[in-house]
Amino acid sequence: MILRFSSLVFLTTACPLLEVTAGFGLPVSFGVFNTRKILQKPTTTPLQMSDDFSNFAYMDDDDDLLFDKELDRKDYAKEEDSQEFKAEIGGSLEAPEIDPEHDVEPIFVPQGTQLELTEDNVLALLSACREEIGTLFGYSAENRGVGITGGVDFVELDGPIVMLRLKGRFWHQRPTVLARVGAYLIGRIPEIIDVVIEDEYQLTDEANEAAL
Repeated sequence: MILRFSSLVFLTTACPLLEVTAGFGLPVSFGVFNTRKILQKPTTTPLQMSDDFSNFAYMDDDDDLLFDKELDRKDYAKEEDSQEFKAEIGGSLEAPEIDPEHDVEPIFVPQGTQLELTEDNVLALLSACREEIGTLFGYSAENRGVGITGGVDFVELDGPIVMLRLKGRFWHQRPTVLARVGAYLIGRIPEIIDVVIEDEYQLTDEANEAAL
């Protein structure tokens, strides 16, 4: 038998029945119970809450930009600096190299133009792309001045698929850079069915952080 009193619980165990004689000579049986406390009121430990937020960092939700990470900003100009100062800093850094065999005169045509799918046209459009969406790349001294040293190279034309290479350091996510270049090419040569990267590693943050 279990007896409950408030927050205490008692366990009772019956001993053998004892028989005694009542005043009228009739036997009366009753049990003798041993009562033992088995559970005391539980104790609680207060939850300790820390008010030290020194290990928390602000996170920008612009997932497309990478420059919130620790890049060697001490060596570069700041975004709010003048273009002249950016160019001065960037002038001391080498621009991304372009293979001389692939360094051709650009063809500037609007999106929706239907150029023939040839290697020469791809190379010419890629040259134009480096200029028209040049804020992605490090071909200008101003961009290099703030730490953008990335470039894009032509690798090969495999049927209707263009293969490219990314190198250097970008402010934007590398998959975004590839997508922008791909859209530029496909928008002017609709026969291109895909623009791919030479090595998937080139699309990673690790590749960007390891770049000079």
